[in-house]
Amino acid sequence: MTPSDTEVRLRRDLADAFRICHALGWSESVGNHFSAAVSADGQDFLLNAKWQHFATIAPGDLLRLDSRSEAVPDGPDAPDASAWCVHGTLHRRLPDARVVLHAHSPYATALACLANPKLVPIDNNTARFYGRTAYDLSFGGIADATEEGERLADALGDKSVLVMGNHGITIVEETVADAFEDLYFFEKAARTLVLARSTGEPLAVLSDAVAQNTADGWRAYRGMAEKHFAYLRSTLPPL
Repeated sequence: MTPSDTEVRLRRDLADAFRICHALGWSESVGNHFSAAVSADGQDFLLNAKWQHFATIAPGDLLRLDSRSEAVPDGPDAPDASAWCVHGTLHRRLPDARVVLHAHSPYATALACLANPKLVPIDNNTARFYGRTAYDLSFGGIADATEEGERLADALGDKSVLVMGNHGITIVEETVADAFEDLYFFEKAARTLVLARSTGEPLAVLSDAVAQNTADGWRAYRGMAEKHFAYLRSTLPPL
C-alpha cells in the first residue's frame, strides 16, 4: 500500500469515526478532537479543523499537520489550542500512538469525576482494560498549554487508555477501528461500574489473576473491531 493509499484510507476511517461518535451521542458541540498519524515516523498526523461539527466531517476536511512544528498552527481552519496541545504533543512524544481519540462520553466522564476514578475489574468489559489504563489527576482547566500536553504524554506512558481526571478519556491504538472499539467498550465498562456503585452495595471485584486472564483473553477477539466499525459505518447517512 503506497503512502497516498494509506492517507486516503486513514482520512475515510477517521472522518467516519467522528460521525459515528456523534451518532452515539458522544460529540461535544463543535469541540473535541480525534487524530491519526499518517507518516511512517508518526510525526505527521491528521486532525479535525477548528470547530467543525463531528456530524459534518468528511475525509477532505481533515488537516495534515507536523507535530514537530514549533509554531501553533494559525488561520481560520487551524485546530484550536487544546487540540494542538494534546494531539500535537502525543504524536510528537509517542510515535507508536498511531490513533488518538479524545472524548467526553457520559459515563467515562462521570468516572473521571470521581475522587477515585480507577476502573475496577468487575466484569468482562471492565477487566478488558486491566493493566492498560493510566490516570492523570492534575486537571487544571482547558488543556491548552504546552506543559499540559507534556504532562498527559508522561501520564499515558506505555498504556493505551488515559483517564483524565475531571475531564474525559483518551484512547491510543494502532488503527482507527481498534481505537474506536476501546472507546466504545470503555464507555460500556464505565457505565457498568457507575451503575454498580450507585447501588451502594459492595463491589464483587475480580482477583488480579482473573482480571489479567480476562484482559489477555480479549486479544483473541481483536478482529471484532473491524467488523463492528464496518457495521457502524454502514449506518451513517451520506454527507
